[in-house]
Amino acid sequence: MAPKKRSKIQEDETAVAKPVPASSRVTRRSPRLAGNSKADLTVEETVVKLPKRKKAKRGPKENGKAEEVENEGEDLDAASEKLGVEAKNRAVVIEHCKQCQSFKKRAMEVQNGLEKGVPGITVLLNPDKPRRGCFEIRSEDGEKFISLLDMKRPFTRMKELDMEEVISDIIEKIKG
Repeated sequence: MAPKKRSKIQEDETAVAKPVPASSRVTRRSPRLAGNSKADLTVEETVVKLPKRKKAKRGPKENGKAEEVENEGEDLDAASEKLGVEAKNRAVVIEHCKQCQSFKKRAMEVQNGLEKGVPGITVLLNPDKPRRGCFEIRSEDGEKFISLLDMKRPFTRMKELDMEEVISDIIEKIKG
């Protein structure tokens, strides 16, 4: 059953006696909150914003446990001192087609091999939109290490490559 209507005198008394709390939302529950003094306190408390906490960066997982990554800059600085000025500023671009996952697997393999073999080198995967059926590894200067263009399925020229040999050849060309 619906509650009885209030007279205008009763409505004016409740409005003057207890004002509605200043909140950004007006809901059906607002008159009830105005009538309850404890509710006013809870509304004011909920308005307080807490600062957001930043999460620590996590490294790659090893044995199912993630390790926190710290002091990355020190490792890179020590490695770059060992190499000459050429390797520090050197960047290699790997352009691979997105048509098949085999392109991506080989590109990631080359990226990991170059980063391990030449510390401090920058390896970019597909900085621009890749060409169709393309697998190309080149320096940022334009020197091409390997270029396989316009390949059709089943991409035999790329799959016949020995990726370890390709990685070692590129490392020799960069260092020497």
